Order: sequence, then structure tokens, then C-alpha cells
Amino acid sequence: MTPPVLYSFRRCPYAMRARMALWVAGVTVELREVKLAAKPPALLAASPKGTVPVMVLDDGADGGSVIDQSLDIMRWALGQSDPEGWLAGEDAALIAANDGPFKHHLDRAKYPGRYEEDGITDHRAAALALLAPLETRLAEAPYLCGERRGLTDIALFPFIRQFAAIDPAWFAAQPLPRLQAWLPGLLAADLFAAVMPKFAPWKEGDPPVLFGP
Repeated sequence: MTPPVLYSFRRCPYAMRARMALWVAGVTVELREVKLAAKPPALLAASPKGTVPVMVLDDGADGGSVIDQSLDIMRWALGQSDPEGWLAGEDAALIAANDGPFKHHLDRAKYPGRYEEDGITDHRAAALALLAPLETRLAEAPYLCGERRGLTDIALFPFIRQFAAIDPAWFAAQPLPRLQAWLPGLLAADLFAAVMPKFAPWKEGDPPVLFGP
């Protein structure tokens, strides 16, 4: 059986969470690392939007069945196998707040001056305010949806990692003790290390790179 093809970029938070779900589900893929400045034609043929991750389930002559949203890839993988019960730990509202307003402010906090002025002068503060519900949630349990990591933790984790990395000393000084413990716990997990090795950008004709547990 031909493994799915996954177009990915190591540091992209959307691709990161998809890789983590595929790995924990035990799904092996043919990994095609993408250089975002030189996107391969095969990626654009599979998904004209040209963002990663993109997964092609059947890389046949007809182009195959394509999943080009990271959350859909996560759910597809966990639908194959969900050994840690991640699907039970899905909070749609928290994920929507992360992927919507938090990501909006994160991008502008990371790259000041790149975006047109939208009336908000302190995007770092705006993003920080959106983390308060997570801190409250973590007062009730070690993970966002209970006693074990789940889909919501992994869906949000790469973005909070980026936010904390903008200014680690500043982030460490914020009144978020539970979130500040949650983040390094996920960073230190074997799962995160497993999905973060570096690969050369893929080009047509390269031998397959199999990626999975």
C-alpha cells in the first residue's frame, strides 16, 4: 500500500501539529519538505492555495484525494488510530480562538511593520489576553481538556511556542504559571522531538523519505 504523501515545512505550526497527530496515530507518510520560497509544482497541483501541510492520500495519475487543512489531517490520522484518545480532547472554541484572533495577533507581534495598521498598537498584549482562558483551564487539569494531552493541546501548542519565543524573558515574567509549565512539558516530550528532524527540500525525482514511528 502506497503511504500518503505529506507536503510539510518543519517550522510551520500548522504542519507541526499535523505531523504530531500522524506520528501518534502510527501513520507513516512520504514526507516532502517544502521550501516556501520555491514551492514545488506538485504541491501547487495538489492544492493551489500553496500552503502546508497538504496530504495526498492516493498519489495516482488522477492527483489523488487531497486534505489541505491541518485540523482535517489531524482528525483523519486519529480516525485511523487514536491510541491516546486525542479526539476526546477536542475543544472547538479554544481551537477557533487560537486559529483566528490569537494567530492574527501572533503574526503582528512577530513581524511588526509587515501588516497594514489595523488600529491595534500592541499586538503582543492582545495575544497575551487571549491566553488567559488557557491559564484558567489549566487550573483544573494538567492539560487543556483533562488529565492527558489531547487534540486541543497539540493544535494550540506550536502557536504558543512561537509566541513565547518572540521574547522568552518577557513571556516567563507574565502571570501564566500553569501555561508556562504546560509549554515546556510538551516541548520536552518524545513526540515533539520525533517530528522535528531536518530534511532537505524535496524536488521531483528524489527518492521517497518515509516518516513515521
